Amino acid sequence: MRTLPFAEWTSYASGHAARVDVLLADHLERRKRREAHPVEDFLFTYYPTRPNQLRVWHPGPGVRLEGGAAYEGRRGYVVEDGTASLDPAEVERRTDSIKWIRALLSATLDRQPQFGCFGLHEWAMVYRTPEVRHAAWPLRLGAEGTDQVVESHKIGCSHFDAFRFFTTPARPLNTLQPTRESQPALEQGGCLHANMDLYKWAAKLMPFTPSSLLLACFELARDIRTLDMRASPYDLAALGYTPVRIETPDGKAEYTAAQRTFANRARPLRRQLAALCEELLG
Repeated sequence: MRTLPFAEWTSYASGHAARVDVLLADHLERRKRREAHPVEDFLFTYYPTRPNQLRVWHPGPGVRLEGGAAYEGRRGYVVEDGTASLDPAEVERRTDSIKWIRALLSATLDRQPQFGCFGLHEWAMVYRTPEVRHAAWPLRLGAEGTDQVVESHKIGCSHFDAFRFFTTPARPLNTLQPTRESQPALEQGGCLHANMDLYKWAAKLMPFTPSSLLLACFELARDIRTLDMRASPYDLAALGYTPVRIETPDGKAEYTAAQRTFANRARPLRRQLAALCEELLG
């Protein structure tokens, strides 16, 4: 356990908040205008963490904050004699959740990444249906062309939270039938959504997650989401997104190369989150 003086930790907290403000500036401006964005809104609609929650700086386990009255009443903290620290009772209350997250992260670390999905999960979400998720944006190949791409490829989505959004006719086309219960047995580190979800697990582990780790996971999720939608069936050229044409050999190669880069970025973050779980449970 180490204790940070007030001047030191408030400097870290201010720097963190300023970094978050830069990262979220465009999103918050659009929100004021009530302007939807099919790519960037995902991090704030699918994931439950709010911008004001991201701005709060958390030091992580083993740190006390002198003059930490600002943390009085915050979930997961205790303040004694003006010094704030994480509350051990909060860890005990959340032990089952921490164990589940640890098991998922550890199993994924031990599993060989797969790089042959080509982002077809997004295509399977609009297969043979007029009710697409981003109705304001056209399908790049039209409905018929999109359906042909799905039907001409082998779909092997291993991620339950992507698979559950498949249309009814697309679900039997998947070589796997993921469930929430089978998630630890199927999750693998090549999957874009599994790597985006590192942000979800980092946020779920707050306030135990050091804010530097949380923002690293957030930035990874943001970058992956961009590839996810560039490789999707939607035409987002008007927003400045060049499509990754996964229906072509060149597009497949481009997607796979980016997927490998993201897997390499995700692996050390996944390892850090697993180690955090171990530390909390230990």
